[in-house]
Amino acid sequence: MPVTPHKAQRPYRGVFPVAPTIFDERGELDLEGQRRCIDFMIDAGSHGICILANFSEQFVLTDAERETVMHAVLEHVAGRVPVIVTTTHFSSAVCAARSKQAEAAGAAMVMVMPPYHGATFRVPEKGIVEFFKVLSGAIDIPVMIQDAPVAGTPLSVELLARLAREFSNIRYFKIEVPGAASKLRSLIEAGGKDIEGPWDGEEAITLLADLDAGATGAMTGGGYPDGIRQIIDPYFAGDREKAKAAYERWLPLINYENRQCGLVACKVMMQAGGVIKSDAVRHPLQPLHPATRAGLLELAKERDALALRWGK
Repeated sequence: MPVTPHKAQRPYRGVFPVAPTIFDERGELDLEGQRRCIDFMIDAGSHGICILANFSEQFVLTDAERETVMHAVLEHVAGRVPVIVTTTHFSSAVCAARSKQAEAAGAAMVMVMPPYHGATFRVPEKGIVEFFKVLSGAIDIPVMIQDAPVAGTPLSVELLARLAREFSNIRYFKIEVPGAASKLRSLIEAGGKDIEGPWDGEEAITLLADLDAGATGAMTGGGYPDGIRQIIDPYFAGDREKAKAAYERWLPLINYENRQCGLVACKVMMQAGGVIKSDAVRHPLQPLHPATRAGLLELAKERDALALRWGK
């Protein structure tokens, strides 16, 4: 069932965390848990939400499951916040078709990596430009290019600025490569007004440096949007010292998620706080070691993360 797209004023700014895909203990989709997860993330202050990204375990879902999750989330959000749908695929035609489907279902934006497969299947710059031309021509909503190491495809500042210049709806850029702040700064300088949304994308581990470089959004894990708001809100209000203090307070948890836990961290926090029943990930992904889990929850409790008490 189509839903009304979110009408928030562009440019989209703020905290847009990635929602995990919720499974039960058997590894099946838990749509009720998915809806509770989304409600928690909105209550925790998310300005918007991204679904079906790598931190959503998109790579373990069937195409039918992707569609099920997308429609369930968009219908449940019902325009409360903008939703970004990840539609990455190697095929230009499949990516365009996924993106048209997302737009029709009410997505505010799509996020896409350049075409890649495995360690060696890449396309040259000409193919990348043609890929994004096909995608851009298929939809009217904005496109966010995900510049991520997992793709293994170098995306130069010059190429990203060219894509923004040539295609009117390629306007957002999630930068999650080493030296993200430097790349963000150079991209803003090279692209000017065509760079509507230069975003931080490394689970906030480099958030303060990226904000200093001009980032206007942060796409983090979904476990503690409330904590990320404590950094971003004062920064955008002009109080960098308060933002810096909040960053220093939350950085141990940010670092622990980034270096010790990965995508399962948000599920562990949500399960511990009664948001969802199971923190299961799909095999061959593995659950956290009990000691690692305890370390994560200790840091989250010390910072009074809302996830630990939202469902109790």
